[in-house]
Amino acid sequence: MKDPKRVAVIGATGYSGFELARLLLRHPAIERPVFYLRGENAQARCLTQIFPQLRGWGEAPCCELSVEAIAASGAGSAFLATPHEASLELAPELRKAGLRVVDLSGAFRFREPETFSRWYKLPPPDENSAREAVYGLPELYSEKLPGAQLTANPGCYATSVILGLRPMVDAGWIDFSRGIVCDCKSGASGAGKEPKRETNFVEVNENFRAYGVFTHRHTPEIMEHAGMDGAQMIFTTHLLPLERGILSTLSFWLHEPRSNGEIEAEFRRFYAGRPMVRIWPAGKLPELQHVTRTNFCDVGFALDESGRRMVVVSCLDNLGKGAAGQAVQNFNLMHGYEESAGLI
Repeated sequence: MKDPKRVAVIGATGYSGFELARLLLRHPAIERPVFYLRGENAQARCLTQIFPQLRGWGEAPCCELSVEAIAASGAGSAFLATPHEASLELAPELRKAGLRVVDLSGAFRFREPETFSRWYKLPPPDENSAREAVYGLPELYSEKLPGAQLTANPGCYATSVILGLRPMVDAGWIDFSRGIVCDCKSGASGAGKEPKRETNFVEVNENFRAYGVFTHRHTPEIMEHAGMDGAQMIFTTHLLPLERGILSTLSFWLHEPRSNGEIEAEFRRFYAGRPMVRIWPAGKLPELQHVTRTNFCDVGFALDESGRRMVVVSCLDNLGKGAAGQAVQNFNLMHGYEESAGLI
């Protein structure tokens, strides 16, 4: 029998994987997560051997990765904190074994498998998995998550931009003919744990740079789920000399003048009942320090005197609401738990 309270975690040694472990070990509805590892970490028998800071948090047993072992464990769900290539292989196998899957990679985020292949330069996911996957942005698709068997966790930049723009897009207030500028900045943990020259301390410290201009992989997610096409948007990402956090500044024109009260009311109406999005009062703007190490996305805005030029600032923790925290939020909704369980 598959037990929803028993959870398998594959790939717990990266930044998002560690954050996921930290959340799951304190989750009130999970009995004991088991962490499945491979490579040089596969010899560990407890996650505290890799992360001593988890000592005293509870049992965190580790096993060598094997889909057969996971299937035999009785686990009802699995989290994949794995590279895209590994998720492409593992998610279908785990689904065949009867587990419900939350995947933190980009492998199943797109309606069309070819979109993933084009932007990630990898083979497309199999059509059955792509068709089955639910895009795991709870603020937009919470009604689909209780029945989801495979949930594709959104990208961190995509989450911040979509949550900042979607209320205005759905209201029909944005003048797309003038374009939208999405100016986004992230801490270095967003680049992952794999050593790279450009994320070495000496390269990041006291530096600030743009990267992935017109080629960033989160672009098609934003187009699909914010409700616009690439010709209407300039999306630029930057690397901050910080550990974690994303701040997105979204600038655009409105079709006609609006008041601060109208806009704030629309944001609050759109996100009513959504505990992980906090709307700031008109003219007040969130900062990274307000969201770091939380699962909140804070959204604020400013309007010029004409009532037609608008800037939205959307902040979140790229390892929290942008990755592991959002994965837990999705897990909660998939299994009927309180949406914020283990997150607040």
